[in-house]
Amino acid sequence: MTAETPRKALENAKRIVVKIGSRAIVQGDAPGEGRFKSIASQISALYASGRTVILVSSGAVAMGCQKLARTGRPKQIPELQAMAALGQPMLMQAYADAFATHGRQIAQILITHAEVADRKRYLNVRHALDAMIDLGAVPIINENDTVSTEELQFGDNDQLAAMVAPLTGADVLVLLTDVEGLLDANKQRISVVTDFEAIQSLIWPKDNAVSLGGMGSKVSAAQRACQVGVPVVIAPAKDPDVLRKVATGEDVGTLFLPAGASLASRKYWIAYTLKMRGTLVVDAGARRALLEQNRSLLPAGITEVRGTFRAGEAVSIAAADGQELARGLTRYDARDVEKLRGARSEHIEARLGFSNGDEIVHRDDLVVL
Repeated sequence: MTAETPRKALENAKRIVVKIGSRAIVQGDAPGEGRFKSIASQISALYASGRTVILVSSGAVAMGCQKLARTGRPKQIPELQAMAALGQPMLMQAYADAFATHGRQIAQILITHAEVADRKRYLNVRHALDAMIDLGAVPIINENDTVSTEELQFGDNDQLAAMVAPLTGADVLVLLTDVEGLLDANKQRISVVTDFEAIQSLIWPKDNAVSLGGMGSKVSAAQRACQVGVPVVIAPAKDPDVLRKVATGEDVGTLFLPAGASLASRKYWIAYTLKMRGTLVVDAGARRALLEQNRSLLPAGITEVRGTFRAGEAVSIAAADGQELARGLTRYDARDVEKLRGARSEHIEARLGFSNGDEIVHRDDLVVL
């Protein structure tokens, strides 16, 4: 497969999610005005060509730190929230000024994990985004760091962008960064990736005090988006024409291609949007039933219950060696599963005094990883 062949399909992309990180925005010691102008110019050109763009932008904390002449990202949540509150208006003003020169309005969307953990609210976010786009505004999304706590965080904006891509029905996700793309062992750019396992040894840890993510986070986000059928390009933010090049199929950055059947929207939401509240450890028989026989998780196969969770919340399903096998929505809370582990399904009502069904996690609510 040549680089040109798969990239040709990107020419047909009509809805594009673009994510730019703090390190790509910050030029030197301060957020660079030129980078905002470049992004606004490129996105406006895509709109003029008949495409729509949703921008996921970091930078609020970095701009707050710059405002107070602070170096490095705050470590404590209250200080992080304060810097975000200080920097978010500055970030949006910079974008508003940059897009105004092209006659375009922007729309700010600040979200926490709570907005998307509930399925109804998740869909409401999508409807609101569609309305903004219909009005001709460019949606700019950022995590609401001012009110986010560790419990509510997405992790970083790479993961947020991977969630936004299927939420908005995107045709491609572009992750802009400060490098040329994913590099091989000889530090040469890899053009196309189709096998995520083959590149794990190439992922280097992040090494900066400005941004939260790194190449590992971007590859993880790419893998998540690919699982719902959205191709991903990791490309250099410093290229002033990078978005046009991606949208016209030029060989820029690293293209990650989906392989095999993609997850339905609801199952993607279960696997990658919800936070896992606990872990169910299963035996070899249950593992075979899940992975090879497309079965639900029954109480008989559970050997250990970890964490505290309620019925309807998301749990991880793992083998005895710690390997995560699947994720799903449990029909029973942790205390009840502890009473049921190892039991046959026909004994559920006798042990609990009620029954929510024979399965701890039904196949319809389960995603094999």
